[in-house]
Amino acid sequence: MATPAIQRTTGPLDGLRLEASGPPGPADQLIADHLRLLGAEGPDRAGSGLALTGAGFAAVTAHTAWGTAPGVTDEATVQAATGVMAVHGRRDGAPHGLAVDYAATATGLLAVQGLLAGLLAQARGGSFTTVDVTAERAGLLAVSQYLAADGAEEGEAVELGPGGPPFTAADGTLFELETLDPGAWAAYWRALGAPEEAIRRGWRPFQFRYATACAPFPPVLHDVTRASSWEHISYAADVSGAEVCPLRSLAERAREYDGAAPWKLTPYEAAHSSSGQARKAPLAGLTVLEAGRRIQAPLAAHLLGLLGADVIRVEPPGGDPLRGMPPACSGVSARWLALNRGKAAVELDIKSAGDRDRLRAMAAEADVFLHNWAPGKADQLGLERSQLAAINPSLVYAYTSGWADRLPGAPMGTDFMVQARTGVGEAARPAGEPPAPSLMTLLDVLGGLLGAEAVLAGLLLRERTGHGMRVDSSLLGAADVLTAPARERIARGLDPRRPAGFRRPLATRDGWVAPADACATEASTYDLRELPTADALELLRGHGLAATSVTTDLSGLHHDPRFAGSISRDTHGAPAVPDPWRFA
Repeated sequence: MATPAIQRTTGPLDGLRLEASGPPGPADQLIADHLRLLGAEGPDRAGSGLALTGAGFAAVTAHTAWGTAPGVTDEATVQAATGVMAVHGRRDGAPHGLAVDYAATATGLLAVQGLLAGLLAQARGGSFTTVDVTAERAGLLAVSQYLAADGAEEGEAVELGPGGPPFTAADGTLFELETLDPGAWAAYWRALGAPEEAIRRGWRPFQFRYATACAPFPPVLHDVTRASSWEHISYAADVSGAEVCPLRSLAERAREYDGAAPWKLTPYEAAHSSSGQARKAPLAGLTVLEAGRRIQAPLAAHLLGLLGADVIRVEPPGGDPLRGMPPACSGVSARWLALNRGKAAVELDIKSAGDRDRLRAMAAEADVFLHNWAPGKADQLGLERSQLAAINPSLVYAYTSGWADRLPGAPMGTDFMVQARTGVGEAARPAGEPPAPSLMTLLDVLGGLLGAEAVLAGLLLRERTGHGMRVDSSLLGAADVLTAPARERIARGLDPRRPAGFRRPLATRDGWVAPADACATEASTYDLRELPTADALELLRGHGLAATSVTTDLSGLHHDPRFAGSISRDTHGAPAVPDPWRFA
């Protein structure tokens, strides 16, 4: 197949048209919206099959489905089967469904990635024309860190149990607290008069909540905030260096929403030309240089690696400290492996002028430089986009941030603070329950997916124009994508929250079952508490109600017949979920 000729274009999909087919599939609206934002023309709504055609490309078609496992037929049953309900429910001590369509959102982002990757492969001489994505694989990807930890050869370093933020002030204000510094944590609680023993015992579960999705710290800490005015709580944060953020409502976010796309593509100097050589994987032959921490940027680079890129991690002297985070498999953190297996690594001290020169030399040979450093750090180090573009004008420079400079005065750009500030804490819980950001890292994962999508869009636009590119994505963009349906309900004058009891699984004698959303009301009329799970499912299905069992122990997914053969183990023995796409 001939490589499409470089042409003048402002969006990666300019000149291409959407053609929808098939019945409704997961995240139709999201897929269509993102493709049109990237320049494609065509219907507002997609189907379970969607093709991009034109501009000298052979048609690339994405097929989406909920899954192939028996009983997995919609968002509720995907969340139940893949362990999303179990992880989100750890704070509550029982499985709890997310009231947002999280698996469908991830599926939509992965489908857009697959279409962009297929077009990029064609532009580089390949011939990928179809991609299949299922919501069950998206769900497994979303819980991959938790699955890896549950399947490790050693136990957790901290207690798993119910509990966690948000906190409540004396006037009823719900708020999130964030600090990465144990000294600031202690100073904050001392300013509120908390007991020293509770301060000491509370730090580790609070620190590890990103990894465990729960934080069973001493209940007295909640008592302390309930006895404190919001003014005193804000003062304690100011003098300690910790940060607090009141939970915002969806209506507040809708009023301030600026309508910005979830990423920004900024071309710069023309210098790139494609080799036009056929490739065995969409990104084969491309090099991604990643200087990422925690989840967002490492996951974006991990996805690019799964698509065939060679990924090189930049780590501090001595290696990434998270390599040692328990639990471990063959001496390496299982959680770290879930995001970083297969990557090469180089240790650099970016505070050293000599090592910064080494990093610049590596960037000069790379196709992508990806980081999620704190705002202003790249410029301070002389590693901003304009500075690296001077030595590699064809570089795709990718920054995955918290806020994308869209909210002046915003708090620290971490997952739970962004959830609190953008109304995700309200959207994640149905009416009748207090708003609470999920302790599952919802936005870090979606932010990683958006980061990979932005990089793929930048690489495709580079192939079509010859221009290097800066691409920006953020946790704020991820939050806005996730809550878009709720904001649409507000615009129609409807309640943005789902009704009370929404996606609450039903207890059986030995576990839980989750009915499909359309069947939940009727299913709740049956008392299943004295029935074994298998019998409860048989009863519901006998009445024509779709349902599936709820995964409560993620380590059991290895042997779950619903996912037979899907979950493997890597060379360290750590559980590994399947690639989220299938290309042909």
